[in-house]
Amino acid sequence: MPAETCVENLRREFARLRAQADAALAQCTDAQFFATPGAGDNSLAVIVKHVAGNLTSRWTDFLTSDGEKPGRNRDDEFDLRPEDTRARLEEDWHHGWAVLSATFATLTDDDLPRVVRIRGEPLTVLQAAHRQLAHYAGHVGQIVYVAKHHCGPGWKTLSIPRGGSAQFNRRPSAYVTPPPGEAGRG
Repeated sequence: MPAETCVENLRREFARLRAQADAALAQCTDAQFFATPGAGDNSLAVIVKHVAGNLTSRWTDFLTSDGEKPGRNRDDEFDLRPEDTRARLEEDWHHGWAVLSATFATLTDDDLPRVVRIRGEPLTVLQAAHRQLAHYAGHVGQIVYVAKHHCGPGWKTLSIPRGGSAQFNRRPSAYVTPPPGEAGRG
């Protein structure tokens, strides 16, 4: 079995996060998408708007320009406006992930030691990618938590259901996503 490269692994982990967020968001109604769990909390809409803005800023011209683009207004990402419909925010969300995907399609492990900047801070490509992976993982956790809160008993779990660990452990390979190029083997 050929070893997965670091870039392939990062690409797969970003895709896994996105799939988890998409599965959580798909369970929510429009009202739930815009509702806040409590005072001072972010709605799913706000989290989606922020992550979309971050994705687009960080991954556009990733190797050649600062990851914090001059046209980005991060603070605005936490305020919803009348034009921020669910369809519009989901379009921005898909665009941001597409920018990340297009960037990763061009990267190789040879790029990992290259230096990029985020807000002027020099980081290797590997450091910047791990920083963003951790950032998105935190927000995907928020998305899952808020979506589960809103869906209540109608929530469909995204992982091993309660009481299902023994069944999972009898056949865990059925749930493992193979690395790229390994599908259908074994």
